[in-house]
Amino acid sequence: MDKFMQAAIDEAKLGLAEGGIPIGSVLVHNGEIIGRGHNKRVQSGSPILHGEMDALENAGRQPARVYKESTLYTTLSPCSMCSGTILLYGIPKVVIGENQTFMGEESLLTSRGVNAQVLHNQECITLMNDFIRDKPELWNEDIGE
Repeated sequence: MDKFMQAAIDEAKLGLAEGGIPIGSVLVHNGEIIGRGHNKRVQSGSPILHGEMDALENAGRQPARVYKESTLYTTLSPCSMCSGTILLYGIPKVVIGENQTFMGEESLLTSRGVNAQVLHNQECITLMNDFIRDKPELWNEDIGE
């Protein structure tokens, strides 16, 4: 498996171990992880810290060219907020672990020229299916149901 998707999965598992939602992400520039994160809505009481947002936050301020040369890896299809941020910063490529349990704004991303690659990774699918089964109320809160 791709080492960067594995790093995102590791982040998702860390979030789950902390009592949160198992979604992880890493931002990669020139073959190096410059930011990693996981969904911290539960842990931080934040409505904004999805996995992708946490990875970008942890990457810190970067020049525009860095984002335009980076790839974002995420275990789950990015929601509207995270997709908007990807577009805002001009991140050209997003590698998505799975979109079976949640379909985000992939069509928006691709319509704006982002290369969105879905891996259909079984570990990502299992992580989310188990979480949705075990904590449906928390999942429904996170996706606005």
